[in-house]
Amino acid sequence: MRPLSLGRPFNALWFGTGAANLGDGMALFVLPLLALAVDASPGGVAAVTVALTLAWPVFGLYAGWIVDRVDRRMLLTGVNLVRALVLSGLAITHFTGTLTLPLLLAVAVLLGVAETLADTALTSTIPTVVEPAGRNRANARIEATINVTNQLAGPPLAGLLASLTLVLATGASAALYALAVAGLAMMALRRTPTETRTAKGVIAGFRHLWRQPVVRTLTLFTAVMNIPWAVATALLVVYAVSPGPLDLTTAQYGLMLTAMAVGGLLAAAAVEPLRRRFGVTKLLIVDAAGTVLLVAPVALDGPVWAVAAGAVIAGAGSSVWRILVATIRQNLSPPELLGRIYAASRVLSWGVIPISAALAGVAAELWGVRAVFLLATGLAVVVLGAFVPYALRTDLSVAIEPKADYQPVA
Repeated sequence: MRPLSLGRPFNALWFGTGAANLGDGMALFVLPLLALAVDASPGGVAAVTVALTLAWPVFGLYAGWIVDRVDRRMLLTGVNLVRALVLSGLAITHFTGTLTLPLLLAVAVLLGVAETLADTALTSTIPTVVEPAGRNRANARIEATINVTNQLAGPPLAGLLASLTLVLATGASAALYALAVAGLAMMALRRTPTETRTAKGVIAGFRHLWRQPVVRTLTLFTAVMNIPWAVATALLVVYAVSPGPLDLTTAQYGLMLTAMAVGGLLAAAAVEPLRRRFGVTKLLIVDAAGTVLLVAPVALDGPVWAVAAGAVIAGAGSSVWRILVATIRQNLSPPELLGRIYAASRVLSWGVIPISAALAGVAAELWGVRAVFLLATGLAVVVLGAFVPYALRTDLSVAIEPKADYQPVA
């Protein structure tokens, strides 16, 4: 049976998400190149990445509070307009030779804050345009689109345009954010009788998250699993690229990351039939095992095919995890708090990433890269061992298709 259309409002949100995330993928590629163009030191280039990632732990809870108090379509529109204007200004300053590293860092901070607002508004808007029965499919479609635009298409397109001029690459990213605004203009939100703009405080979402046993537990598992992911993000390039043990070229390493993104894309496309065939519990357990496979091949000094295969499996599992957990969170959260609940979960689960990456770098200097991956593998195995019994005793599938009398197991 052919699935029903998710509707015009979702299609408008989907189009806007695709355009904005293509702009994201290009901007994330271009900003470090602009830092090099202004003769920034390696520390200065790294500072751009830090500036881009600071917003979630610092501003994340406030982003959720804002999303729950304003019209989400207007917020998404405004955020994308600001991103378009900021990147247009960045292109102009580079063209006129007035770009400086402090200005670039300020732009990176603004883009990071914009990301917290846009991502929170996106996941909070889906329940207002899609009925519960279609939300998992909607989340899967959004996840697949993000994989294609942000990870697969954005960086190579930005690289192609940057080979001509950085002004063109930066300006194209700005134009894509403006295109996202055009898509969002066609979106009308469906309001439910229970949806109101609440005046509760910034941490109301965190309180509700902590009282909801399934959402709380999945958020904590996500946070701990993100520690091995942070290790891989920080140090895999050191292990893989020459003169590292795998002796890959930068192009070969790029292909490995592309294969990882393809794994996530294919998993997102197949998540609904996989869920119907195997169930939510088994899929989430497979993802927890995928985190082990992300770091274990390096810890065990495996060959390049094992490292690449582990990365692809981990990428696929991560995509499935994000889709299923997003649907569970949407179905078990009151609409008026969904923005703050999502933001609180992100602050907890993503807040560990910069800290873990920094500690991984220090530990690698002291003990070596493989030793850090060995520790990360041990942690991933412990997490898998803890998650399996929890998942088996908790009926997570009911949270995907909630019933009126659903009472999740604590």
